[in-house]
Amino acid sequence: MLAATCWPAMRAGLTPDPNTYLVDVIKQMHVAWPRNRTITLVFHGHSVPAGYFRTPVVNTFNAYPHLLHRVLKERYPNAVINVIVTAIGGENSEAGAKRFEKDVLSLHPDVVMIDYGINDRRLTARESSNAWSSMINKAKEANVPVILLTPTGVEGVDPRDSQDSLFKQAQQIRRLAFMNEVGLADSYQAFARYIRSGGKMEDLLSQINHPNRKGHELVAAELAKWFGRGEAPAEPAQEESQPAAPQESEQPSADPNQ
Repeated sequence: MLAATCWPAMRAGLTPDPNTYLVDVIKQMHVAWPRNRTITLVFHGHSVPAGYFRTPVVNTFNAYPHLLHRVLKERYPNAVINVIVTAIGGENSEAGAKRFEKDVLSLHPDVVMIDYGINDRRLTARESSNAWSSMINKAKEANVPVILLTPTGVEGVDPRDSQDSLFKQAQQIRRLAFMNEVGLADSYQAFARYIRSGGKMEDLLSQINHPNRKGHELVAAELAKWFGRGEAPAEPAQEESQPAAPQESEQPSADPNQ
């Protein structure tokens, strides 16, 4: 059974605005030396953010964490941006949640990205939801913004099939982002748009469950929407001060000899 891939409309006000959610991070990326500091982005998840293409090859520089890094450096040339990948191939969110504080929050990240959708098909919906919620809550307690990623595509799976487990994973991740008021990079929707436009899933994959460079580019583009466009933040408008009227003692003398 095929269904529309657009996720349901949600109540306004609980979904973060991509233009403002990371405004503090974006402001920091505009700061130049010597007042700047290192911005740390952490990518937590399974083999896809880890950069696995055709296993066992790890193609780090064509995976979406590095591709996003390049985009941000083009937008923010004065920024020192540290991209750290804590992803482990084959891991699901339960295992990732257990090491979240030790491996992720200990790095004092400015933003955390979480991507476990493909491997969480091995968990029940409740197990997966609880693990993601645990990581989200810990990040929010530490005042760290979070962006959740829906899964990338898998060979033989139509991303419009509402009965497929991957579609259901994507829906659950969208709900988690909405309910927790955190960011969402909808990779699954991006893959679905590509298929709707006449492309084939095989165009985006390096093997059955790993994207190739083209697939990773779609994910990086979804993430980049949250990081501004590179323009300097607008300064608040200042009222023009009117010159004070001269006091009587300040009036110029009519006598040129004075």
